[in-house]
Amino acid sequence: MTSNTGDGPTGVEEKSEKVQHRKASEASDASGTELENRVSRENMLDEEEKKRLEASAKLENPLGGLTPEQLSQRGADFCAKHGITDEADIRAFRLGAMIAGNMNKYDTIDGLTDREREVLDREITHKWSNPPMLYAVIVICSLCAAVQGMDETVVNGAQSFYKVQFSIGDPESQRDSWLLGVVNAAPYICCAFVGCWLTEPMNKAFGRRGTVFVSCLISAAACFWQGFTNTWWHMFIARFALGFGIGPKSATTPIFAAECSPPKLRGALVMQWQMWTAFGIMLGYVMDLAFFEVPDLSGIIGLNWRLMMGSALIPAVFVCCMVYFTPESPRWYLTKNRHMDAYKAISQLRFEKVQAARDLFYMDTLLQIEKETMHIGKSRIKEFLTIRRNRNAMIASEIVMFMQQFCGVNAIAYYSTEIFIDSGFSIQSALVASLGFGIVNFLFALPAFYTIDTFGRRNLLLTTFPLMSIFLFFTGFSFWIPENSTAHIGCIALGIYLFGVVYSPGEGPVPFTYSAEAYPLYIRPLGMSLATATTWFFNSVISLTWPALVQAWTAQGAFSWYASWNIVGFFLVLFFLPETKEKTLEELDAVFNVPLRSLMRYGAAQFFYFWGHYVLRRDIQPPKVPSAAAEIAYTEHQFSKEKTSDGTARV
Repeated sequence: MTSNTGDGPTGVEEKSEKVQHRKASEASDASGTELENRVSRENMLDEEEKKRLEASAKLENPLGGLTPEQLSQRGADFCAKHGITDEADIRAFRLGAMIAGNMNKYDTIDGLTDREREVLDREITHKWSNPPMLYAVIVICSLCAAVQGMDETVVNGAQSFYKVQFSIGDPESQRDSWLLGVVNAAPYICCAFVGCWLTEPMNKAFGRRGTVFVSCLISAAACFWQGFTNTWWHMFIARFALGFGIGPKSATTPIFAAECSPPKLRGALVMQWQMWTAFGIMLGYVMDLAFFEVPDLSGIIGLNWRLMMGSALIPAVFVCCMVYFTPESPRWYLTKNRHMDAYKAISQLRFEKVQAARDLFYMDTLLQIEKETMHIGKSRIKEFLTIRRNRNAMIASEIVMFMQQFCGVNAIAYYSTEIFIDSGFSIQSALVASLGFGIVNFLFALPAFYTIDTFGRRNLLLTTFPLMSIFLFFTGFSFWIPENSTAHIGCIALGIYLFGVVYSPGEGPVPFTYSAEAYPLYIRPLGMSLATATTWFFNSVISLTWPALVQAWTAQGAFSWYASWNIVGFFLVLFFLPETKEKTLEELDAVFNVPLRSLMRYGAAQFFYFWGHYVLRRDIQPPKVPSAAAEIAYTEHQFSKEKTSDGTARV
């Protein structure tokens, strides 16, 4: 009998053990490799995070740590590199670089003339003292905002006439309600899905002035076109075309103004866009009332509403005629490597060459750093979701942009005439009442210059959302007052006006200001495109659905719907919106780079603190604001921070 030394039970067990040992070894190797890969990925993420934080520090003070001699040499090198050879200009860039690198503390810099020191002093003591050409740019931007407001509200009065002429005015017809909403929403649908996303390619191709010119030309042509329509679908096409003008103009004009302005003036100009848009909204109501009694002439049916719709082209034509008399944005010239043109442009916008050289040198330095940050990470879109600091900023920005529409303001802005008619006003009286809302909206936008940086963005919203909810509930419930009572129309008008009083300094200016500062600079253009598209999309939803909403739920239900959304908005702000007032870029990194659960815990604690301290009058300590400042470690090269916080400098 042969022996089974290799194949017997003992041999099989030994082989099995060897196989298991080999598999365990392979698994261990695989596990080790996986661990190494994971550590490598984590180190890579840490390295990218470190680069982002360093970029934020650089953007906060890109010239920090350089001596006056180094700064002066950099100014001279800038001139040599870009063909600036005039001795006076080289001197200006040497001094300008030193001022820019010393956080604008020019008192310690030798070589400045008395005139230059006086002008630099007046930048702080008289920030509105600027060359006429800068004010020409401001006028252009203000007219663009007025065009925007008029485009939105001339339809308010005109629809009361054209809906009858187009056979879409039956209040009992569900079809007519939706068609009226579709026609009114057409430009905002275009803005959300097409117009806003054309901003970047148009700016690259035409520049800031060119984009403003083309968008206002489109707006003027579309307004003229609207006056010649004779069917609802023709009006829809004309208004959809209007969106190609509204979208790029709304995104480009504030950028144009900010890039031409001195740093101390930029925040105010962001606020001016909102203020002059409110003025345009009021002007749209004025036009509706002005053309109300125009009779039909020479067989033209509906001449009054045609003039209303066409009136918005007037400020757009003024912009088209004037915009090329102003200089192009210096920053746009820099992106095209046209440094001499940039210097010529900014010299028209400043009193002295030293000012122009300082701002241009600093602008170019920031631009070079921004180009470097574009290579950090792989996908800007992916980083919206994967980087906590960016994700939290996006959530906060989207909340305020969404709530700017779903607070209900544009239901009133676009349909106030119809609302007042339903409450018992005549058409003419309804137009007068709508004008009253426009005046309130404009006048109470003025205090926002003071309140937004005094009380803060978060506190303004937490205060105004409950008040807006109360006034919308009050307006809706007022429709139950008997119509034969003067209190019926009086309370409806009062509720709408009080809503405008609290909206204008709160949810009116805050969203665009907040979104402009929440994002890190290296993804801010993409973030603002998303924010703008969001507000126009939900604007179109409001405009589209309001007539059908009133038909289905009555005015009481429709106003209560948006009043309820204001309550939702209050809690969204409470739990997810950190304060950004007067915070540097470095501080904003710390504010947004915290877990959402920390923000929610802080919101809940703040709610109970307010209740206990201000209502129950208890002496309790306020909750601590969550911050990742202790966790954020910049690279070993620390950049000096701004000594005094300036909330407008980063807008």
